Amino acid sequence: MHKLLEHLIVQNEKKIVLLVLDGLGGLPREAGGRTELETACTPHLDKLAKESECGMHIPIDFGIPPGSAPGHLALFGYEPLDFPIGRGVVAAMGIGFPLEPRDVAARMNFATQDADGNITDRRAGRIPTEKCAELCELLKNVSIPGVQVFIKPVKDYRAVVIFRGTGLSDKVADTDTQKTGVKPLDPVATEPEGEKTAGITKEFIKQAFRILKDLPPTNACLLRGFAELPSIPGMKERDKLNPLALAVYPDYKGVSRLVGMKVIDGINNLEDQMRLLKENWNKHDYFFIHHKYTDSKGEDGDFDAKVKEIEKVDAIIPQITALNPDVLIVTGDHSTPAVMKAHSGHPVPFLLKAMYTRPDDADTFGERACARGFWGNIRTPVLLQLALSYADKIMKYGA
Repeated sequence: MHKLLEHLIVQNEKKIVLLVLDGLGGLPREAGGRTELETACTPHLDKLAKESECGMHIPIDFGIPPGSAPGHLALFGYEPLDFPIGRGVVAAMGIGFPLEPRDVAARMNFATQDADGNITDRRAGRIPTEKCAELCELLKNVSIPGVQVFIKPVKDYRAVVIFRGTGLSDKVADTDTQKTGVKPLDPVATEPEGEKTAGITKEFIKQAFRILKDLPPTNACLLRGFAELPSIPGMKERDKLNPLALAVYPDYKGVSRLVGMKVIDGINNLEDQMRLLKENWNKHDYFFIHHKYTDSKGEDGDFDAKVKEIEKVDAIIPQITALNPDVLIVTGDHSTPAVMKAHSGHPVPFLLKAMYTRPDDADTFGERACARGFWGNIRTPVLLQLALSYADKIMKYGA
């Protein structure tokens, strides 16, 4: 479908804002109850919903829990299966690491391991970034013949490992089971060309364990998302947009850079994002605003804290609408129900506000209300197509 769009998209000055509450979708914590979004006090989002076209979107396919990278690629209008990207590349790009072709990057979590070798906390108590940086300095003592190893802090307990050398491949399975109470997995090749990298990874983990073993709660490391630098067409060329990303967490800056967005560093909170949105309003026509903590609180299993994060975002909605964007979409990249403490395959609610929308039966912004909305269930990449259309950026097809 996008090959058709490439011939129909035109450039104009109309503004599109995509506001993403990461992991927005949820579930009730008791039978017959409300989700986190339905529980939150969101007067501004509810007002928007009444004026918008609403629905639910599905990032990958029915029932498949999306990772953050494919979830965001889908929001940016890309088919995630056509452009697979590993979390390692996203992490490296997020901190601006100069990846080279054939580098292999892997996302790393500092974690807690018990005396039997079982993982008791995959996030090491969510240590601060400063502690993560100290640990990465210690791991610079890892030395593997024939390969350069770079270990860089990302955010909180997250880091990234980059292997640089000849004959490397990203065909290596994760060591992170994404469960507690079990031992990490050995790195194994998923294809024959991954054998060398799997061996290098095994040696890295062995040396890292010796360095970390007496440093609880950060006495283990888990690797996942082995990846090489992909080739993805940019939104400027593909969609004739001049996009800007306003994100706090490095991973979302990474995905944004991969699709050619300008990224502003040094953003710490919603206040920074709103200030920079206003300062850059006349310089761009597409704005991606990302709020991470709805997802974090969902993964922590903290229903009430996720509710509060949704309410924080609701409070800044008037600052966005005061700019009078031609199209405003509010949604999430996937669902992270607090009762599951994980990403899930549930559809994600969205609202789309524009000058020429048809208000529907959604009288609040919540899962059940959006499910009654105009669009029902759609695939996530369609959202960008709708945004372009409602911003008069798609010409008529045919005579």
